[in-house]
Amino acid sequence: MDAQQLYDLYRTGLWVQVGVCAFAGVWAGAAHRVTQLRHRALWIVTVIAYLVVTADVIMASILVANFDWEFPELHMLYEFSGIVAIGIIYSYGVQLKARRYLIYGGGGLFLMGLALRSLFMS
Repeated sequence: MDAQQLYDLYRTGLWVQVGVCAFAGVWAGAAHRVTQLRHRALWIVTVIAYLVVTADVIMASILVANFDWEFPELHMLYEFSGIVAIGIIYSYGVQLKARRYLIYGGGGLFLMGLALRSLFMS
């Protein structure tokens, strides 16, 4: 795979991240109020969203390290902020069980915003 193909895959992954994180974030936020929305499937979608974020960070890192790809200033900060945000969301979600769904909902929307920022910066 050459650099341009990986970059195209990376950009597609960012759009997937926007969609999955938005879906998971809205679902988790709604589940805070509507207990019928609290399914195991919510956590599966959330884990998928986090895996997509991680895959995007790995692809961006490979582009920079192996292909000397140039991203705009602060682009990689947004990428790695996603990984840090996942850790913070998880740790607060465990500590604040009463607000767990709100934390995961807001976190999913935050990760969506990071992906949008990365898309429009690159």
